[in-house]
Amino acid sequence: MNQNLKVLFIDAASGFYKMKHYSTRDYFGPVDLGLHLAGKYWSLNIGTGMFAGSILPGSNRLIFNGFSPCWRGFYVSSMGGAGLIFDNLGINMISIINKSATPSILYLNRNHGEEVEVELIPINTHEIWKQGRKGAYAMLDYALATCGSRYQGEYRALAVGPAALSCDFAGVLSAPVKDGKATEVDTWAGRGGFGSKLLADHGIAAIVYGGTVIDEDFRDRTVADAWFEEKYKQKLAVKDFEATTKYRFDPKFETGGTFGVNFATIGGRIIAFNYRTIFWSEEQRLDLHNRFIVNHYLKQFNEETIKTKSQHTCGEPCAAVCKKTNGEYKKDYEPYQTMGPLCGIFDQRAAEMLNKKADSAGFDAISVGGVLAWLMDCLDTGALSTDDLGVTRKPHWNYETFDVIKDSLHNAELGCELIDSILEKRGIIDFSEGIRKWGRKVRKTKNVRILDSLVYTAHGRKGWMIPNQYWTPGALAPMAIMGKYYMHYGSEFYPPRKLGQICAERLKKELIMDNAGVCRFHRAWAEEMIPGAFDALYQCGKDYIAAISVAASRINSRNASVYWESDRDRAFVHKFLERILTVEKKDDPELTYWADRFAKEPEETALDFWFEMRKGIDESLRDFM
Repeated sequence: MNQNLKVLFIDAASGFYKMKHYSTRDYFGPVDLGLHLAGKYWSLNIGTGMFAGSILPGSNRLIFNGFSPCWRGFYVSSMGGAGLIFDNLGINMISIINKSATPSILYLNRNHGEEVEVELIPINTHEIWKQGRKGAYAMLDYALATCGSRYQGEYRALAVGPAALSCDFAGVLSAPVKDGKATEVDTWAGRGGFGSKLLADHGIAAIVYGGTVIDEDFRDRTVADAWFEEKYKQKLAVKDFEATTKYRFDPKFETGGTFGVNFATIGGRIIAFNYRTIFWSEEQRLDLHNRFIVNHYLKQFNEETIKTKSQHTCGEPCAAVCKKTNGEYKKDYEPYQTMGPLCGIFDQRAAEMLNKKADSAGFDAISVGGVLAWLMDCLDTGALSTDDLGVTRKPHWNYETFDVIKDSLHNAELGCELIDSILEKRGIIDFSEGIRKWGRKVRKTKNVRILDSLVYTAHGRKGWMIPNQYWTPGALAPMAIMGKYYMHYGSEFYPPRKLGQICAERLKKELIMDNAGVCRFHRAWAEEMIPGAFDALYQCGKDYIAAISVAASRINSRNASVYWESDRDRAFVHKFLERILTVEKKDDPELTYWADRFAKEPEETALDFWFEMRKGIDESLRDFM
């Protein structure tokens, strides 16, 4: 089997391209190699792991990496299933440098043993975004229609929307192709703003790729079953089916997928109204969860999606069938949390409206949801006016009188207005250099500290990230990459230094999967089995683990995390500790110590807590090579 990583370098300014080979003695996948290329060329790197096209479930993720426009540091994002067709190009990665003078579609095709065909096709992005399904969907459809007839085998496309030109947190859209058209099963590389990077930095609005190259992929099920039987006493398919229960259907909760299981189990840890619920009593949070989530929002989902078995894969054969849908709407927990309860929306029709609006524009769903909730909060408190934000209404956030259908719709309509304001830079909104810089500008001009009500992690001078939607200190840890699951997001309490160490270990485990191009939904076996697969197929299992440790330390060497700037960040951690102590009744001297300190000296304690986490991270990610 091939033991070289083949990278196609594409100069978007000239259209010139060249192939370069990298030995697996030096690099093992799209992350550690991408880290090298991004540092050397400031490139956007898109590729697959060495198991793409193999029999291993979930091994066809398409990995994006480079320096993130919004995080302002090296970042990794991934897209489900899109690597399966990319593998037919017979290469491992493309590395895009420089910028096209005119917005273009990047066309990639390779038939059998021929050279990869590369072409830049100039387009009018604004005209295309107005067509058909609008925005990113219109760009996806246009790219497929323009290039599809040129392929002899399967093909797929990536596309961006107008958000890529108006902010630093746009994502990249794709979908499996059937009969020449994109299906309604969206897949995204959202986190990190690589849609902004692709268009604003490189002038590429869409990439269409495919080919007929057949690599020597690992397809021996007998051998794979032997690995799994030795480790788990189960065959591969059985173990994988067991490992992906949550994402398919969990009989314990009579629901499935991240939306179903997370909302069914979240209880008093529910986050709503721009995190204001962290200040509520447990009884109030449980009442909200029961009335608005269990008996309405989740009930709708279970009736419309789970009972009808409206579920799909991301484009590769997989037992998880994690893409839960209702017609054209795909239901995942975090988008339907940030553009759901976080924005004061608890009805599926309203959430569908806002999520589709954001997706069409091409935003990273988690980031835009966090930003919208923050702007709604500013409107509700009067910190900013409707004229400031170019909208016609304020949110309906009064919990005591909240109408779950009418007020959810009202808030969703406000969210849609705010999206248009971001795209069109209405009022005082201009997110082109990031929301932190904009927030500082508002403070200078209006003397209002609006950043204090935003929950986010900060990186360097301008970098920022809306956290994953779990009420736990790990979501705000000072890690070198945040907004993904490169940290501990469980609900348990750990002393901050120990938590930092656990976050560091989580980073390494996630890198094991991302660098192999394997979906984290299969992590129950993938974390352990991937090094063994490298050893069996390439005789380099120990080298792979060593390379992961080195990559983790190199990523951490660029860690420019900034201490929590927001009052609500500090409250997020304080109230978490308070809840664990008073609601879950955890008897732990360390917990009592930190909770008591937060109650007496919140500013000083938050600073100490943050630095203790950072100590645990740094001492765990030192480079011993």
